[in-house]
Amino acid sequence: MNVEDLRLFVTTLDAGSFTAAADTLGVTKQYVSRRVAALEALLGVRLLNRTTRRLQATELGLLLYDKATTILADLRDAQELVSAQGASLRGTLRVSAPMTFATLHLSHVLPLFMQQHPHINLEIDLNDRAVDLLADGYDMSIRIGTLEDSSLIAKRLTDMQTILCASPAYLAEHGTPADLGELQQHACLLYGHSRHVEWRLREAGKPRNLSMRGQLRANNGELIRDAAVAGMGIAYLPTFIVGQALESGALVPILEQHWPASAAVYAVYPQHRQSARAVQVFSDFIKQQIEHLSA
Repeated sequence: MNVEDLRLFVTTLDAGSFTAAADTLGVTKQYVSRRVAALEALLGVRLLNRTTRRLQATELGLLLYDKATTILADLRDAQELVSAQGASLRGTLRVSAPMTFATLHLSHVLPLFMQQHPHINLEIDLNDRAVDLLADGYDMSIRIGTLEDSSLIAKRLTDMQTILCASPAYLAEHGTPADLGELQQHACLLYGHSRHVEWRLREAGKPRNLSMRGQLRANNGELIRDAAVAGMGIAYLPTFIVGQALESGALVPILEQHWPASAAVYAVYPQHRQSARAVQVFSDFIKQQIEHLSA
């Protein structure tokens, strides 16, 4: 069997369609379909059941998928192990990261990583959605907040706190809310990706989720921060977005007793990438660069 045909087969199952696999691999849909068909012909079995909506592996297809995934991971680890004996890392590293976090805290340090590792090709996808690392073909992802239980490996990079804050001018004009009931009567600036926005806070030491309404909702934290600095209302944002505004006094913290418990920023990667040297070197580099955020 051709190793590349195994790679095409695994990518096709992970992506769910020939079209998605072709997009991931940078080839045509016809090429992917033809190579998978050739693999089926070589083995003399049907590996995929093809429907109009999605591909589904047969029982034998799942057996081959499990074996092929292990083979490909072992080959990649072997390549990296040999490369590690050389002077520099080589290969391509595909990373997914949240948009605002990356533009604020990664964009200015990536050139340094590239200078230190000139033979590593970085592919950075900025997206606030929680990507499927296996299906979308990422080596690692940077995620923020409480992680859901999964089979992924998570490395803590730095602590992170989400806070309530407003400008001194807004508080001087409208007053500072004394409790969560008063908070909901204020102009609130909503950072979220859906129309229903909840602020996860605490009351009497217990978690309490508040359904919030406001004149402004945006899926970009910098926009919400700037509106708060302009005196338009109260914001609920992580410190990695509002840290400089707090230091300068453009924003001041409020209702600290109601802030949620601190969370963290993580590097997340599939189990089969746990020993990959490029993943470990990159995650260690980012950890070193952003440790100041928890200070």
